[in-house]
Amino acid sequence: MKTRTRLTILFTIITAAILLVFATIILVSARENREKEFYALLKKEAITKANLFFNAKVNSKTLQDIYKNNRATLNEVEVAIYKTSFQLLYHDAVDIDVVKETKPMINEIVRKGEIQFYQNDWQVIGMKYNFQEKEYVITAAAYDGFGYIKLDNLLKTCIIVFIISILILYITGHFFSKKAFEPIVKMTSKAKKISATNLDLRLDINQSKDEISELAATFNKMLNRLENSFDSQKQFVSNISHELRTPLSAIIAELELSTNKERKIEEYKIVISNTLQDAKKIAKLSNSLLDLAKANYDPSEITFKQIRIDEVLLDAQQQVQKSNPNYNVAIHFENNFEDDDQITVNGNEYLLKVAFVNLFENGCKFSESKQSKVLISFKKEAIILQFYDNGIGILEEDLKHIFKPFYRGSNKIYADGNGIGLSLTQKIILLHKGTISVLSDKKSGTIFTVELYHDTKATID
Repeated sequence: MKTRTRLTILFTIITAAILLVFATIILVSARENREKEFYALLKKEAITKANLFFNAKVNSKTLQDIYKNNRATLNEVEVAIYKTSFQLLYHDAVDIDVVKETKPMINEIVRKGEIQFYQNDWQVIGMKYNFQEKEYVITAAAYDGFGYIKLDNLLKTCIIVFIISILILYITGHFFSKKAFEPIVKMTSKAKKISATNLDLRLDINQSKDEISELAATFNKMLNRLENSFDSQKQFVSNISHELRTPLSAIIAELELSTNKERKIEEYKIVISNTLQDAKKIAKLSNSLLDLAKANYDPSEITFKQIRIDEVLLDAQQQVQKSNPNYNVAIHFENNFEDDDQITVNGNEYLLKVAFVNLFENGCKFSESKQSKVLISFKKEAIILQFYDNGIGILEEDLKHIFKPFYRGSNKIYADGNGIGLSLTQKIILLHKGTISVLSDKKSGTIFTVELYHDTKATID
């Protein structure tokens, strides 16, 4: 069952229950009012007839004739007058005698002063009546046919109105629920058209700023993230394909040329050397991609512990100089630290070393002197690392793109690379809840500033 239909039925049932409660209250109230009003009428008729009998001295036969004549056209009140000793003084119709008074009944009336009860469907009232300092007992009974007819008509009217109301409620509820769910139906229809080939489609958003508009806006934001992710993935695959194709093509070409004919040993050495250089490029790209994948892991799968940043920097320095003997990497402290806590952060040693190696190599690679240094300073809550070089600098238009995967600026002509290093470094620093920024000048070189905070739980935003 659709939500729209379920809400319509639920709305109809709830409203019908409320109407039923109101109808029941009206019917019960009408019944009680009829009963009270008719008892009041019986009492009035009883007193009137007693006054005619005692005060006006109207004889019994005349009163009985009036009763019989009225009874032929309407439900006349049957009145009986007794002494308290149960002696009958007057009765409208002894032959009918609806009440059938008994001495215990008369005694009860004398004791209580007034009683009210039903005799089959007839209402009966018994009451004391004082005349000339003597007590008498009067009973009066009648059938409220007109009142019962009104109650019956009211019941039928309530039933008809209730049924019609239910139908109207269901129809209007269905109509309004359809109008209310119309935006969702449109959203569903539009969402069905969205696929990997047309992620640029978006749901329409109303200006009402209601829950449905908020849902559409949230869905559109999700589509934006998915579209960006798909575009990044396509760009990522395209860049990897390009980066791998170039050295692989070179390797294949070198090997094919070397097998075409017999060559000298020196020529074979040149081919092997060129092939080795291209293989190293592929190996370096593969390692960078693996490190990039590790930096994108779920943080819960990465081990974090208390590590000393100076030790990680020393390991990174040794690795860079071992891989590139002509590189010169220096580590300096701007001020001394008082205890180990100042130089310690909660992080992953391997990933931080990868980030520092990238920054060191980046500085040396684009510097004529092949030199890079890091200046370590301390704040109360953070360690500040400034990686300096005196290289060629980065153009202003390239600065805002340098952390994008596979992006290589105009300075790529000065050194080989695959555009992964700085992107990987930024991911690692963000993984450790740190920050990285860059300042560059053609004359003085480039400065990368990294801030790592103490006792900060590392997570990916």
